[in-house]
Amino acid sequence: MVEGTPVGTQVLEMIGYIKSLEKLGFPIGEELATDVIMQSLSDIFSQFVLNFNMNEINKTLTQLLSMLGTIESNMKQARHKPILMVCKNKGKRKPKAKAKPKDNGKAKPNKGSA
Repeated sequence: MVEGTPVGTQVLEMIGYIKSLEKLGFPIGEELATDVIMQSLSDIFSQFVLNFNMNEINKTLTQLLSMLGTIESNMKQARHKPILMVCKNKGKRKPKAKAKPKDNGKAKPNKGSA
């Protein structure tokens, strides 16, 4: 699935391919068809796919299309919420005073004199 493509378009296209296979004499079961559609989804649906498989949800392809459309619309709504993070003591700090070099009263030897 190409990023930015509506999930409904992708799933309808995959259902069309599955129906074409059935017309050609190679019907695949509902479970395999669901797995093929799930594998074609982008990574943003990975949590949905995991939840779907863990709960062993049995839905028809049209019900799956409806569920994915709902999930996509919820993700679009949640994506636009700004987040403000407040951290303690992260504001402007006073500049530190520069440390003076320590001589310890010793003179530096001249390298060029012999």
